[in-house]
Amino acid sequence: MTRRIVRTGLQLAFLASTIFFLVVFLDNRYRVLPTAIHNHLPAHHPGFVVTDVKVIQCSTLNPFSKCAINEENWHRIDKDLYLSRGFPSKAYLHIRRKREEELLSNDELVLDVHVGPTSPEDGKLNKHEKWESRPLSIWIKRSHKRHLSDATKAVTGLDVLFGPDAADPRSNWAMQKTPLPITVTRGDAPEPRLTVRNGPAQKFDPPIPRIRKDGKFKILQASDLHLATGHGKCRDAVPDSYNGGPCLADPRTLDFVERILLDEKPDLIILSGDQVNGDTSPDAQSAIYKYSALFTKHRIPYAGIFGNHDDESNLNRAQSMSIMDGLPYSLSTAGPTDIEGVGNYYLEVLSRGSGHTSALTIYMLDTHSYSPEEKKYHGYDWLKTSQIDWFKSTSQGLKRKHKEYSHIHMDVAFIHIPLPEYRNPDGNQYVGNWTEASTAPAYNSNFKDALVEEGVLMVSCGHDHVNDYCLPANNKGGEPALWMCYGGGAGFGGYGGYGGYIRRMRLFEFDMNEARVRTWKRLEWGSEQDLERRWDEQIIVDGGRVVTGL
Repeated sequence: MTRRIVRTGLQLAFLASTIFFLVVFLDNRYRVLPTAIHNHLPAHHPGFVVTDVKVIQCSTLNPFSKCAINEENWHRIDKDLYLSRGFPSKAYLHIRRKREEELLSNDELVLDVHVGPTSPEDGKLNKHEKWESRPLSIWIKRSHKRHLSDATKAVTGLDVLFGPDAADPRSNWAMQKTPLPITVTRGDAPEPRLTVRNGPAQKFDPPIPRIRKDGKFKILQASDLHLATGHGKCRDAVPDSYNGGPCLADPRTLDFVERILLDEKPDLIILSGDQVNGDTSPDAQSAIYKYSALFTKHRIPYAGIFGNHDDESNLNRAQSMSIMDGLPYSLSTAGPTDIEGVGNYYLEVLSRGSGHTSALTIYMLDTHSYSPEEKKYHGYDWLKTSQIDWFKSTSQGLKRKHKEYSHIHMDVAFIHIPLPEYRNPDGNQYVGNWTEASTAPAYNSNFKDALVEEGVLMVSCGHDHVNDYCLPANNKGGEPALWMCYGGGAGFGGYGGYGGYIRRMRLFEFDMNEARVRTWKRLEWGSEQDLERRWDEQIIVDGGRVVTGL
């Protein structure tokens, strides 16, 4: 009797499994299940699929010419393919997209996109597929078999980036190797390139920064990259050629960054502002993606704040941060919306092992741009009262939790524009190069005092490219209580000069075993010995306290 029950149970299980897989197979081909069930099946991605692609061109001289398709389900990628340099012509990429459950029997799915002068007949087409021509040498592979949308073959997104060095760091997006054939009528414009997503949008869970097994943690501060749309133009380059050819700003900048990544193997990259050079970046997204693709390639988490040039292109701070937030390995975020600025937040570096205790807190603050009261306070903006209040309340709220760390917890901060105290009112001895006058704001909102009061040990900035010094600032008792450092300018798209400035970047190494912070700089150009050297290496914190002379 027992054997019969077992045998019957096995037969029923086999029959149920067979029916299940048969239904899934039929649904993949013919959609036999209701949407509520279909959307939860394996290998399915509910959402939009692309059914057609077009390029619409128009003339600014013709009031009846419109660069838009006024039909349902058509979406325009809001980037003029001429980057406003094709007067009087403009051109925009349009995609028609639908939710899968809204597809009609006559809808065809786009399975692939190719750019080239001829059809990419590859011998892999089945009887349901065909290549179709679209303007600007675009070819799309379409199929009327809608079940294919349940596979990773379906095109679910298209975008436009610019420049021969364009890169896309997003998961399951791929750049087209051939640019769109666009001819500009004035100046020069980086060539537009399509990037295509096949399959569902993939969410990337950001990595959690953590102290290494040896008790150390290394930060690379990459300041003032000044990346462009396209190669960019070198300014004040030393030397003015590169690898036997002309100096190309962005490739040379990113080569420098990559060399330091390989040499130093940092655990975290801090971008301390002016990643984008507004004047030469008509498409800021292309510039942002270039550095993000590099960091993603090396699988290193990074976090950024803005400088005064980041929002001088086609994107404001909020728009740029919405792009940065969510990219692979990016820890950047907009922060609270009820205080001034975009990018006021903090990062917790957890203790080694698998615990959830913070060992190191990194505060990131937006120092804005130009002075809102230029006649009264000439120059640059300053940290606002709402930001300082947020910082103090956040710091005080975290202190109890930080006491759970078995060693000495440390706090540091990064900003873009230097604080007024960088002008050294205490007359302390500094380490490094003070080559240009500090362009700190004329108005002092006393953020330095707040840093000291909350026990922050170090703050580092960018902005003044050819300054790279570290300077101790005193507390009210006249004792050194805070190190204020410059990162040094890294990018060739920003100014250098001042007698032959060599681009550089600063590193910070935290030894949590000793509560010690060591910092040094690395150079972009020089002899082999110069390139390997740790310049101006010093200990700025020991035993969890600010120290000088080490």
